[in-house]
Amino acid sequence: MTTPRPRILLCNCQRTMRLDAKRIAGIDDDTPVHSHLCRSQLAAFETALAGDAPLLVACTQEAPLFSEIAEDADRHDDVGFVNIRERAGWCDSGTDPHPKIAALLAEAQLASEPAPLHSVDSDGVCLVYGAGQQALDTARALEGRLAVSLLLTDADDLLLPPVLDVPIHRGRIRTVTGSLGGFSVTVDDYAQMLPSSRQAPEFDLPRDGARSTCALILDLSGDTPLVTAPDKRDGYLRADPKDPAAVARAMFDISDMVGSFEKPRYVGYAPEICAHGRSGKTGCHKCLDACPAGAIESAGDTIAIDPGICGGCGSCAAHCPTGAIAYQYPKRSDLIGRIQTLLLTYTGAGGQDPVLLLHDQTHGLDLISALSRQGAGLPGNVLPLGVHAVSGFGHDALLAAVLAGARRLVVLASPKLSGELDPLRAEIDLATALLSGMGYPADHLFDIALETDPDALPAHLSLTGPAPALPGSLFAPVGGKRDVARSAIARLLDQAPAPAEIIVLPDSAPYGRIRIDAEGCTLCLACVSSCPANALADNPEKPQVSLTEAACVQCGLCAATCPEHVITLEPRYNSAPSAMRPVVLHEEEPALCASCGKPFGTKSSIARIREKLSGKHWMFQRADQIALIDMCDDCRISAQWTMPDTPLRGGARPRPVTTDDYLAAREELSADDFLKDD
Repeated sequence: MTTPRPRILLCNCQRTMRLDAKRIAGIDDDTPVHSHLCRSQLAAFETALAGDAPLLVACTQEAPLFSEIAEDADRHDDVGFVNIRERAGWCDSGTDPHPKIAALLAEAQLASEPAPLHSVDSDGVCLVYGAGQQALDTARALEGRLAVSLLLTDADDLLLPPVLDVPIHRGRIRTVTGSLGGFSVTVDDYAQMLPSSRQAPEFDLPRDGARSTCALILDLSGDTPLVTAPDKRDGYLRADPKDPAAVARAMFDISDMVGSFEKPRYVGYAPEICAHGRSGKTGCHKCLDACPAGAIESAGDTIAIDPGICGGCGSCAAHCPTGAIAYQYPKRSDLIGRIQTLLLTYTGAGGQDPVLLLHDQTHGLDLISALSRQGAGLPGNVLPLGVHAVSGFGHDALLAAVLAGARRLVVLASPKLSGELDPLRAEIDLATALLSGMGYPADHLFDIALETDPDALPAHLSLTGPAPALPGSLFAPVGGKRDVARSAIARLLDQAPAPAEIIVLPDSAPYGRIRIDAEGCTLCLACVSSCPANALADNPEKPQVSLTEAACVQCGLCAATCPEHVITLEPRYNSAPSAMRPVVLHEEEPALCASCGKPFGTKSSIARIREKLSGKHWMFQRADQIALIDMCDDCRISAQWTMPDTPLRGGARPRPVTTDDYLAAREELSADDFLKDD
């Protein structure tokens, strides 16, 4: 989605950047280059603001100043900002920044479809959890801005004030669930402080399992975090009690968490294509394994996502085999559109050997800024792409970047996130296997840079080995995740050095086929009914099970459901046209009813049943009893009815008593029948 073309305002930041507007593709030739737009040339911004066109200011450092002026002019929504200084302009003297600047400006003009919003209300009820005097002082300092309760883990050094403005309790938190505005807390050894406490706090009799709710939690215990991924849980703030500055920051942040808030619904969910479970059997659980915040839980055959807990890392969407979970911040089509615009604009402006650097807007941007301020800046061929979370990239986006011409793709992340990047590593392994199977040099194509030192970053960005040399091409990322991925794979195959029809993939891959051990299969078709992707199908005309390989997501539900345990998964990518059509995995000739000739069951199944039951079970001793095995349901019942010892036929049914019977009986009675014998 694009917006009306904006007017671009360039500034060389007091001539610290070498900018030539005529060399920047995509902007008007008469676009001036300012040198002091935020100060002495501020009138140029005000003049541009008076026009009708939206503005794109190539500066983010002074965005607050420009936004304030735009707010006064009621044009705040018509002004956007892009950072070309730290990301491109501040670079080594031998680097030509213009192709990259053209790419950054083009990418900044793309508008993403906004994600739906989740509303949260916080009434300011806050639980302060910690030990001793520090916890009490913190609770009292917050009282007035928040409705505070104090839960002490230790009260040894507590000095009680003459006026107790916060309720005090003692206990240990066992569990915490929920998020901002809706926490639920379970406490063991819970006790209220007695108001008669004198020299030291005294408490009522303790009890376990006490429960309460609150909107906010300030954890000063210094113990293990009370929730998973504490940095991502809105409303839960944690500080080291030994670090006064950290405690002060937490107090400052939590004091403003009162009122109504909106946060993006980072992911959408389509339960109808989810492969989590069927009929009580569990298949795919990749999203549950991937979520670091614990925002996803099983809900039977589907899953449930708590938008309050979700921090937007996107690992679930990146690793989902069906696309049932889809990232919305931004959506897949918008993200791939940004990747394509960056790379193709850069190469179209004369840039060579593009390296795509994925980074978040906090740690990654700070590292890039430090590198440009203290060092030579990013290399001229490195195109930075800022996103909310780098862990949300699936193999579809990775392959789209290669198809658009990327010679290398580096993901910059904080070392703190190392344990959360396993889904991303799995997607990189999948993309590497696919590209290698086509003959592309992919061993050094992708890298994850877990760095905090800006000087260590350039080592990850160089082209250390052979790389795909694609000219760069567009494709429309239309449809779901698998549709987009298959479109990218098909175009990569068209240009592949050594295209292969069958590519072997890692075990976690969402592509492949299944194998059925024909000797053990009874063609019960339980696998067909359990398949969430309709990849398996039966044949109403004969006992048969077939597979459309292109639809198989390797969820394993068929194997989990199979009562004979004869199904195995085989991850691979099949580019042959036959993958789009049903292929018979196992079939048999039907058994024909010995009485009516109607097909029922399979010959092998009936033969096995006959072998196991004939003469070995009390119900199948005589020839007429054994013959029942070779009959369909209807004929079997009819034959049993005619047997002399059939349990289906009882004695003669008693005739119902009618009114005529009562009248006849009354006529047969006489007065003597009612006289008592002496």
